[in-house]
Amino acid sequence: MKKDLILYVVIPCYNEEEVLNETTRQLKEKMEALIKNKKISSKSKVMYVNDGSKDKTWELIKDINKKEKLFTGISLSRNRGHQNALLGGLMTAKNYADIIISMDADLQDDINAIDEMIDKYNAGNDIVYGVRSARKTDTWFKRTTAEGFYKFMNMLGVEVVYNHADYRLTSKRVLEELSNFREVNLFLRGMFPLVGFKSDKVYYERKERFAGESKYPLKKMLNFAWDGITSFSVKPLRMICNVGFLVLFISICIMLYALIQKIIGNTVSGWTFLTISIWFIGGLQMISIGIIGEYIGKVYNETKQRPRYIISENLEEK
Repeated sequence: MKKDLILYVVIPCYNEEEVLNETTRQLKEKMEALIKNKKISSKSKVMYVNDGSKDKTWELIKDINKKEKLFTGISLSRNRGHQNALLGGLMTAKNYADIIISMDADLQDDINAIDEMIDKYNAGNDIVYGVRSARKTDTWFKRTTAEGFYKFMNMLGVEVVYNHADYRLTSKRVLEELSNFREVNLFLRGMFPLVGFKSDKVYYERKERFAGESKYPLKKMLNFAWDGITSFSVKPLRMICNVGFLVLFISICIMLYALIQKIIGNTVSGWTFLTISIWFIGGLQMISIGIIGEYIGKVYNETKQRPRYIISENLEEK
């Protein structure tokens, strides 16, 4: 076991005032137990990342920081989304910690898995992924779509850990290497496997959210999935090309069929067939242009190289 191991737990927060007190209570007990058992250093902390919350989340974080030495926080200048807020917290925490664990504020991820994560790190792993052992708490629709997403990503050649979200332990050197990844369109679940280093998994059961509302409704989940696909795979573009060749082949067959019918004098008006063909080709072209536009838009955002987050306040510096 490595001595004086400084752990920072990074938690993005957006309008989480309903859950923060309970989250703080549970994490305080866990951190104190880890320190008492000498698994981590007494310098370890929990870092809340305020992602431009509209409620009293940041005021609550500052109040917790004054009362509890185990808790600190940073505040972004505006709402930048979960992935950017998480990245901002990770990049800040790596300046103070040896290992960093990221998780959500609602504590649906089992904090008791932290012990095993640290053990896996001490065994020589730089990344330890928290993986759901089952999806019993999900609805049928969410479970089916989530599992389908992971399978679809793997089919497209994107390396992601099945049933893993953003609950993971990473070493400082992993985050140092991650800082060299400069893309604006973030999909951290796909970026960590790209960094490499030795990794392992810890399995846990996800709990129900004890308060507040999910910050990932269906629309956001779909946008997040689409960002992940278009940020890590060009196969959709290749699929357009393949469909184009298929349509070309079909059109040649139709042309030959029409010519033969013309030669043998068996001509028909074909209005219905012609109308369906026009609408089909038109729809296919619109979809293709849309997919290409998504990639062009991502290239446009990347070339501007705007900062992915701006920290307006850091309680560690006070």
